[in-house]
Amino acid sequence: MLNKFLPNQHVKSIFDIKAEELKERGIKGIITDLDNTLVAWDVKDATPEVIAWFEQMKKSDIKVTIISNNNQDRVKVFSDPLGTPYVYSARKPLRRAFNKAVKEMNLDKSEVVVIGDQLLTDVFGGNSAGFYTILVVPIVQSDAKITQFNRRIERIILNYFRSKGKISWED
Repeated sequence: MLNKFLPNQHVKSIFDIKAEELKERGIKGIITDLDNTLVAWDVKDATPEVIAWFEQMKKSDIKVTIISNNNQDRVKVFSDPLGTPYVYSARKPLRRAFNKAVKEMNLDKSEVVVIGDQLLTDVFGGNSAGFYTILVVPIVQSDAKITQFNRRIERIILNYFRSKGKISWED
């Protein structure tokens, strides 16, 4: 059961995820979280670096869909200028939003990765739905109240994985 919280890969940020490497692995789509994955949870718009990352994925024919537990206004304001499809109020870690996103991309699950900063929502949800998962370090250390609670649980899980030799990175 705990292995559902273990990501397939861990990177510092989305900028460490390169289109060429994804293409070599047969990846054609990305499902990504928004808050603390792409930008800090309290930042409204995409940064120039994030815009460039999205453009690189688009040039490489990699589809990107944002799924967020946040409300429609928050996700729409961020996603629309990027021309990126999104799912809001996703209720992650439930599988519904992940399955909706992959269906709308018209791809097979084996061709899609899930990227996020939280074990309890992004990694658990992505793994449970049958995707390859990539955990990124949260952009900022501050979080909304519910996420602060989740982070305490994540620390326990990460420490367990570390003690069992299942992960070797540091937070």
